[in-house]
Amino acid sequence: MSTLSVQGHGVAHHDHDHEHHHNETFLTKYVFSQDHKMIARQFLITGIVMAVIAMVLSILFRIQLAYPDKSFPFMETLLGRFAPEGRIDANFYLALVTIHGTIMVFFVLTAGLSGTFSNLLIPYQLGARDMASPFMNMLSYWFFFIASIIMLSSFFVQKGPAGPGWTIYPPLSAMPKAMPNSGLGMTLWLASMVLFIASQLMGGINYISTILNMRTKGMDLWKMPLTIWAFFLTAVLGLLAFPVLVAGVVLLIFDRSFGTSFYLSDIVVQGQQMPYEGGSPILFQHLFWFLGHPEVYIVIMPAMGIVSEVMATNSRKPIFGYHAMVYSLIGITVLSFIVWGHHMFVTGMNPFLGGVFMITTLIIAVPSAVKTFNWLATLWRGNIRFTPAMLYSIGFVSFFISGGLTGIWLGNAALDINLHDTYFVVAHFHLVMGSAAIFGMLAGVYHWFPKMFGREMDDKLGYLHFWLTFIGAYLVFFPMHFMGLDGVPRRYYSFTEIESLKQWISVNTFITWAAIISALAQVAFLFNFFYSIFFGKKTTQNPWGSTTLEWTTPIEHIHGNWPGEIPTVYRWPYDYSKPGHDSDFIPQTVPFSQTLTSNLPHDFEDNPVALEKHKEWVNTQKSNEQQVK
Repeated sequence: MSTLSVQGHGVAHHDHDHEHHHNETFLTKYVFSQDHKMIARQFLITGIVMAVIAMVLSILFRIQLAYPDKSFPFMETLLGRFAPEGRIDANFYLALVTIHGTIMVFFVLTAGLSGTFSNLLIPYQLGARDMASPFMNMLSYWFFFIASIIMLSSFFVQKGPAGPGWTIYPPLSAMPKAMPNSGLGMTLWLASMVLFIASQLMGGINYISTILNMRTKGMDLWKMPLTIWAFFLTAVLGLLAFPVLVAGVVLLIFDRSFGTSFYLSDIVVQGQQMPYEGGSPILFQHLFWFLGHPEVYIVIMPAMGIVSEVMATNSRKPIFGYHAMVYSLIGITVLSFIVWGHHMFVTGMNPFLGGVFMITTLIIAVPSAVKTFNWLATLWRGNIRFTPAMLYSIGFVSFFISGGLTGIWLGNAALDINLHDTYFVVAHFHLVMGSAAIFGMLAGVYHWFPKMFGREMDDKLGYLHFWLTFIGAYLVFFPMHFMGLDGVPRRYYSFTEIESLKQWISVNTFITWAAIISALAQVAFLFNFFYSIFFGKKTTQNPWGSTTLEWTTPIEHIHGNWPGEIPTVYRWPYDYSKPGHDSDFIPQTVPFSQTLTSNLPHDFEDNPVALEKHKEWVNTQKSNEQQVK
């Protein structure tokens, strides 16, 4: 479809699109679709499948940590040569940790979250027929899908998947013979990530182009929902940060395959001096974390936008401090590029430079705190509806606060030297990034499921899923803080090898059982999700009483989103419970001329002529009231 037909608002264009919709084959509608709604569903279901795989991997290595000397016959049946006599091989344990981290950070929390909701909501909430480039949108999904297949295929190569950790630090990642899991599996990891980044860049260009160029009439930047602001700034972050990792990966491939030494110097293997000289593994850390810290916000910002939208809708209140929320998102976007060094405090960094990174790290807590305050203020005295989506949004704020507080510890260079690479770090980022982002994603799934599939998920199963997952996540990750404070290092295969670690085996056993119960809770979600797609209760057009544009589209998906003209936008997206109006929400498409009794002076800040008319109307009303008296 040409850009012209995508942007066209007229009936003629719609008729053409509608005819095109009926002529689609199974392949063009469900597989190689160029419709943003179908691509969103493809990203979501692929992300769910990858999340389940990552969860299974985590349960496998948690069992090893809980029962390090015990043999489990099912392990050998499941993993074959990687679990001889029912015990996971030490190198394969590292591979499980590596692939679990990679899948969760990139394939679930980056592509699954942004890919799903950016695709679904950007055209819907802005009033566009589709993305700026539907074909490139389709390519972004298929690059992501192929990257996923390549990553998973590394489990079937002889020595297994990559094992140097999800941060793939050299020299383990730069030398194919450094460890058994540095061979072909590591090469497949690198190939997969290059395709994955290509997918993210295509998606990011599309999201930015659509937001800047394809907003409907009346939709200026300050009338955009916070979801769109979050997706826009996330795409900007990805566009600037991901190419740096590509550069780092290409140099890593050169070191692995062509004898260069960008990251290698003075390496001794089994008593033999290797010919590498002049390189530095610290260079790779700089390149990796220059992406790695913006990546934290690439993961969390879409969840922030989703939670803001869900909270306003279900509190039946305007979002508190809309402009402050937008400026805090912009602040996070800018500051995230100058904090990467806090991951490298223990590399021998100059103390002055460490102090600079410490200050920028602590400053970035300010916009995050602004957002947290605004969410709490939105909830305050709201007429709250505790839908599953709302519970997940509140859970998000809980994790964001409890996980974020420990970030102040780790951002302090002096404290970080003691806590670096301990379980304290694992606890911190699994709460503030992992659990919080997953809860934001689940809030979005429960809230926009009716828009995606035309049916509603079961609330009772949703409540069961929430409480088991919420309690389970805290039981898994909260005890890890105390392990880290005691100096327990992460990524250790067995706690029986070192005397001082043995006391923590009972805690590891507790954490493992909490993780297993949390994993079983996801069965409720998976059943609810896939059953509801086909047999859930049919939805109404606007089941939550929301003000944004996506709820003005028909329940049945049509190619082009709106039959006929695209609605015009007149007001901001958070007119909930406005005094003087007969219902507790006013859609963005309702002109101010139809809501005279509820209009306020600040509604017309950007329209002086309308403000004067409003004042005249108010004065006339007052004059009439006085005459009646």
